[in-house]
Amino acid sequence: MTEPRRTETDAERWDRQLGELLQELRVALPGVQVLFAFLLTVPFSARFDDASSTQRVVYFLTLLCTGVATVVLMAPVAVHRLRFRQGRKREIVEVAHRLTLAGLAALGLAVTGAVLLVTDVLFGIVTAGITAGGTLVLIVVLWWVVPSRAAGGGTSGR
Repeated sequence: MTEPRRTETDAERWDRQLGELLQELRVALPGVQVLFAFLLTVPFSARFDDASSTQRVVYFLTLLCTGVATVVLMAPVAVHRLRFRQGRKREIVEVAHRLTLAGLAALGLAVTGAVLLVTDVLFGIVTAGITAGGTLVLIVVLWWVVPSRAAGGGTSGR
């Protein structure tokens, strides 16, 4: 069953799409910020001195991915704030859309890295690899495959 065609002007559609995108970011950003805050405290814990060199590398890469996700997911707000009076809503929405997808990709890697790190500390590298791999597959399936199929492979955003 297809959705009925909207009766809105181009300007109304771009306004709606920007509003929807900003609402989505309001959902994603608190999770990213909590993960980032957690990662910022890890080196100050007593057990961090016992981390292997591999765990330290995974931690560092995860911290970087989380930092990138935070910055990139906040970027659409900056784009909108700097450009909203220029009458270029379509360009704002398109740039914000691409930034959001990039931010979600960085977040997916950060979540996977966090799962890898914690599971390695708790159960060892083999269990950690399996668990992190499963987490990455779940993220790819639920964040990209399912939405792509639900949209019929299109990205028009109507």
